[in-house]
Amino acid sequence: MKSFEYGDKEISGLDITITMTSMIIGIGILTLPSELAKTVNASDAWMSMLAAGLLAIGIAWTITKIATNFSQQGYYAYASAAVTKPVAFIAVFALFLHFLSYCAYEARAISDIAKQYLFETTPMEIISFSYLMVIVYAVSGSRAGLIRLNILFIPIVIVVTLAVLLLSLSVFDTKELKPFFTTDWKSLASAMKSTTFSLLGFEVILFYITMMNCPQKAPKAVVIGVFLPVVGYTVIYLTCVGVFSQMALMEITYPVVELAKEVYIPGEFFERLESIFFTIWIMAAFTTTVMAYDCTIYALQSLFTKPKHKTWVFVLSPIIYLMSMLPKNMSDFSKMGPIISYFGIVVSMLFPMLIHIVAKLRGVKSDVS
Repeated sequence: MKSFEYGDKEISGLDITITMTSMIIGIGILTLPSELAKTVNASDAWMSMLAAGLLAIGIAWTITKIATNFSQQGYYAYASAAVTKPVAFIAVFALFLHFLSYCAYEARAISDIAKQYLFETTPMEIISFSYLMVIVYAVSGSRAGLIRLNILFIPIVIVVTLAVLLLSLSVFDTKELKPFFTTDWKSLASAMKSTTFSLLGFEVILFYITMMNCPQKAPKAVVIGVFLPVVGYTVIYLTCVGVFSQMALMEITYPVVELAKEVYIPGEFFERLESIFFTIWIMAAFTTTVMAYDCTIYALQSLFTKPKHKTWVFVLSPIIYLMSMLPKNMSDFSKMGPIISYFGIVVSMLFPMLIHIVAKLRGVKSDVS
């Protein structure tokens, strides 16, 4: 008797595509337009965004091609054979720290924004704790179920975002996009760096490749999964510039949420669309945080096989909560993102590339047929 298609633990190329998109779409886009407006003139950041997108797609494809070499044995086993177990342990443990801090960052960001737009009188500590408890509940379940949860959430996020963008056209001024091509290359490079940070997240393929029923399709699936947020981010940025202007955009902390405030719905059916929009966007942040938490556990289970999945869930939850509360103010929190991004680039991109090169030189057995 054939098993239920979604009842097994394997995932398809479509699952990976949506997982990549869900992992990338998170808190970063809510502040990115404001960061770019402080760096470039008018709407010139679209060039930086497309360049950063091409770079992210190229790196994602490379990392995924490398990951297909250990689609059965796993990253830790492959690295152990290539660079010895102690070095492999450090590489995987570094990935664990990256995803752990990624999860804490998302939890803190959601708490800050939710307090500003939804729960003005609720202490941020309570918001963060409540959010993390929902994350703990989700991560305690099936890993394949978490990935397929993206298929349920991402269409809702995309539809609501498109609705906000379309309704914003009534207050969109194309004159705010001009003049074009007036930004120097150094500023464009700086904007490209900020955009690249917002496109990170595809490194989860280093772990989830082992769940695919056809790993050979992973590179194409990941490329599509990264391409979709690149297009979406560019459209959102241009819409924000056209609605607010570059000068105003520089002063707005969360322009994407503020964009929903500018939307006019005939009949005044919704009076506070920004609250509804942000509530929906929490779904995107939820899937990002859940997968970061899951990859944190995935890394630990590679290194320490005896403890059960749920044991790691409950051991890590207070650590993540305390890490999310470490920044004392927004200034400290704003420094947290770049540090996590730089560290992530090293441990999730540079390390796998170096390990793969050594593996090729030493003739380590690959899972690629």
